[in-house]
Order: sequence, then structure tokens, then C-alpha cells
Amino acid sequence: MPAPSTSPAPALPVTAAPELPDPNTFLRQHVREGLSRPFKTLSSMYFYDDEGSRLFQQIMALPEYYPTRTEFGLLTHHRAAISRALRPQDPAESFFLLELGAGDGLKTKILLRELLETGASFTYVPVDISAAALEGLATSLRAELPELRVEPVVADYADALRLMAGRPGRKAVLFLGSNIGNFLPPDRHRFLLNLAQPLTSDDRLLIGFDLQKDPRRIRAAYDDSQGVTAAFNFNLLRRLNRELGADFDLGHWQHYTDYDPLDGAVRSFLVSTRAQTVRFAKLEWTVEFRAWEMIHTENSYKFTEAIIGELAEEAGLRVADFFTDEQDFFADVLLRRA
Repeated sequence: MPAPSTSPAPALPVTAAPELPDPNTFLRQHVREGLSRPFKTLSSMYFYDDEGSRLFQQIMALPEYYPTRTEFGLLTHHRAAISRALRPQDPAESFFLLELGAGDGLKTKILLRELLETGASFTYVPVDISAAALEGLATSLRAELPELRVEPVVADYADALRLMAGRPGRKAVLFLGSNIGNFLPPDRHRFLLNLAQPLTSDDRLLIGFDLQKDPRRIRAAYDDSQGVTAAFNFNLLRRLNRELGADFDLGHWQHYTDYDPLDGAVRSFLVSTRAQTVRFAKLEWTVEFRAWEMIHTENSYKFTEAIIGELAEEAGLRVADFFTDEQDFFADVLLRRA
């Protein structure tokens, strides 16, 4: 593959997956299924409409919310070592840097700049199901890193990995942030198996893990003093009111979060403060809530180095490098096929 061009990059084509169904179809199905359970639940994936994304940007800037700034500092400090670990030993050999859920690319740009500055020959492949999100990232990359080769792919993670598996050369896969912590243990195991399956012995996988620490610090990160995290959770109910014609009265709901150090899980809930009936006009459906009944909205698991090693082994992987910050709050872990 030719080395990256030093001339400004043209507009970036976005590789598209087959047309996706109306997202509200999934939302309707999910709400019916989740709110019909004995212990009601809704997925945190539905937090992120436009307002939810705006609120999460505020959360990341809060003094209590350590994960984003800690990983940013970690990547800045270890950028040279991480970049060397991701690229092939032969500096002239080209490779693909595939990122699952790139977002705005703020942290990833630390590694992209380091790779470009050290002459690495690579193509950056950000993956997301949102074409709009990828085009926004591509636009910022054209402005900030015009010499970077970029191939955005609109697909889910599994499809993207299968697509890339057929290409020759090393693939380095990024899954940054603490997103791995949002999976329940069985789902996390399946996810890691799916990531590992198309990897060759020469490929690498870099995953971000939030580490176990002072439980008071962890809990505060998910229940801040300014109430931004509560507003983020309440926005899920506002979304259901808007998109499904629900009539949630937010004056009769509370946000509640707790951390269990026995299993390392932060769990977030929306709590009904009285007995009430919620109607979903677009579903022609009603849901009864008891006083103090909860809707479980999110898990965020925290890990130890030993647990990470066990998770890797169960998925047919092994830890090749373990990069952490000076306080051992967060780790970006380099994995390879066992």
C-alpha cells in the first residue's frame, strides 16, 4: 500500500452497510420488552439522541467524571509506546487502524498524530452505524490531519471486522473509553469472542478498561453534585415522551445510582416516587409502576488487572501490554491472539 500522501485529502467516501431499518422500530420493540419484565429495564444505548449527546459532553467535563480526562492523559503519556505496539515491526509495512465507535476522535487523534509524525504507513478506519457521525469526524480530520488516509465504514462492529478480515496486512483494532464496562458479563464474553475471532496472530486489539478504585470516587462520577448525570438519565424519559407519545411526568421520578464493589458494577436507575400509570400513545399501551419501582438503565463495570487477564483468556486472547495512568484509575490494554 502506498505511503500516506502529503497533499490535502479529497472528500472522504463513506462505505455504507445495507440500509438500516427505522431506529424507532427497535426503540418500540425494546420499550415493550424491557418495561414488561418483572424488573423493568431500558438500555443505555437510547440515552444518545441529540440532547443526550450534548449532556454527555457536559458530563465528561465535570470534576467528578474522571474516565475521559484520565484516558486522555494516559494516551498522551504513553502515545509513543502504544503507537509502537500497534504498528508492525517493519516500519515500512502498511496496516489498518480500525476504531469501533470513534465518536469525535478526540483521544484517537493523539495516536493518529504520533503515528503520522513517526512515519507510519497506515489507513484509519473509523466504524459507526451513524453516517452523520462519521462524516463529522471525517470533516474534522480533513481539517486537522489532511495527510491522513481515512476509510470511514458505516456498519455494526461485527460486520466491520468481517469486512476487514479479508484484507491483507496487520489490523490494529481500537475500542477506547470504558465502553466495555457497559456490557453484562455474558454479553461482554460474546463481544470479546466476536472481536477475537477474525484476528490473526499478527493483529492487535487495544481496549479501554476503567479500573476499580475508591468506591466513593466511582459513585460520584455517576451521580455528580450539579445533577447533570440525573438530567442525562431523565432525558431518556423525555425521548420516550417525544418519540413514542409517552406521558412520563418527570416530577414523579428520581435518578439513583449505586456502586457494588463486590462485583465492580455501577448501576443506574430511574425511580418512580409514586404509584402511576404511563401511557404510550404511539404504542396504544400502558405500563403500571408501583411506588418506588425502578427502571434499570445502565451498568458500568470496573475491572482489576487480574480480571482483565481472565476475560482475555476466556476469549482466546492474552495481554501483551498494560498501559495505565499514574493513579491506576484507568488502563488501555493491548491484546493479541493467545
